[in-house]
Amino acid sequence: MLPKGLYVITDETLTPDDTVVEQIRTVLQAGVKIIQYRNKNDADSDVEEVCIQLQQLCTLHGATFIIDDRPHLAQKIQADGLHIGKNDSSLQEARLIFPNGIIGVSCYGSVRKALEAQNEGASYVAFGSFYHSPTKPHSGIVSMSVLAKAKEALSIPICAIGGINATNIHEISTHDPDMISVVSAVFEGDIKHNIAKLAQGM
Repeated sequence: MLPKGLYVITDETLTPDDTVVEQIRTVLQAGVKIIQYRNKNDADSDVEEVCIQLQQLCTLHGATFIIDDRPHLAQKIQADGLHIGKNDSSLQEARLIFPNGIIGVSCYGSVRKALEAQNEGASYVAFGSFYHSPTKPHSGIVSMSVLAKAKEALSIPICAIGGINATNIHEISTHDPDMISVVSAVFEGDIKHNIAKLAQGM
């Protein structure tokens, strides 16, 4: 069962591997229950140790730990979950490698793609970007109406992502997604203060 609420994603620049464990410890102490480790550059062998530490930390805090786009590593360390996007493994391939955990699928602005993912066994789907994203500047902007359509069409949890911060999170919250993903809005500045501000808008 996936927790609801803030879904915090790491970033190679804002949370480099030499500081990410302590940064995530602070995030968890602030009450966040879903963490995703995202690193698009390094080999599985280079990030395995930090992912093991993050999984242990999440378990200690009763949180869910998800690895972006690394099904073999997720299986090897028995991570709670895996997230895949359009340029990653297919859901069927990922499920063969990682048979038992949570798998989330990025669906951008497509409810049709989300329905396909649900039918193929996805645990949750993510939609966005809803605003310009500092960490993914080339992402297309998606209409917020997709959230209402998704809530009607789907039975699995939905996640909103992309450029969400303390100023606009209330707009997303009115559409009642199960999870709201944030990156820079948490890690730029004081983490606990940022999370408190985000929580006020939810």
